[in-house]
Amino acid sequence: MTDTTTNKTSTSLTSGDFTAAEEPFALFSEWLNEAFKSEPADGNAMTLATVDKDGMPDARMVLLKGFDADGFVFYSHIDSAKGRELTAHPKAALVFHWKSLRRQVRIRGPVETVTPEEADAYFATRPKQAQLGAWASKQSQPLESRFAFEQQIAKYAAKYVIGEVPRPPGWSGWRIVPVQIEFWHDRPYRLHDRIVFTRATANDAWTKTRLYP
Repeated sequence: MTDTTTNKTSTSLTSGDFTAAEEPFALFSEWLNEAFKSEPADGNAMTLATVDKDGMPDARMVLLKGFDADGFVFYSHIDSAKGRELTAHPKAALVFHWKSLRRQVRIRGPVETVTPEEADAYFATRPKQAQLGAWASKQSQPLESRFAFEQQIAKYAAKYVIGEVPRPPGWSGWRIVPVQIEFWHDRPYRLHDRIVFTRATANDAWTKTRLYP
């Protein structure tokens, strides 16, 4: 799996010829690498859209932490709002908007949890303060004060002052398995370029279609 924190160089597809791409993952990798170079911060930031138990849409920004032909991965607390929504309705949409490049990528598909081994491996790469924060945070739950949160962080800092910090049992990751990936590039006068790759399931071949702006 590609680690999105690593900026790899590659031959870029220009805005005029990206529509010649025959599969989406190599093109996405090209665009993401360019975003890391041009965006002022967090080129791997993406909007994650879900629905709650009543069917009400919900969206927030998260960070892409890896991707390959199997899908796009991010991590969070299982009992967070997003975690509960994905458990109830395991489908999601992602949007990457790279303002500096005037590009957008939209992704939709079913969602699956990563393996415990994948979650452990990624958690081990996080800075220790972030690891402690994952233990201290009851994500999306009411918090009486910032001081109470800081006390919890101090509690776990004392507990894990020596040695590695293990992954909390309520912290894991999800993989969006794409069945649709759309690439959008700005053009003058709103005459934008758009191509969309679709497939019925992860085992099917991609179909590419050019769209009107």
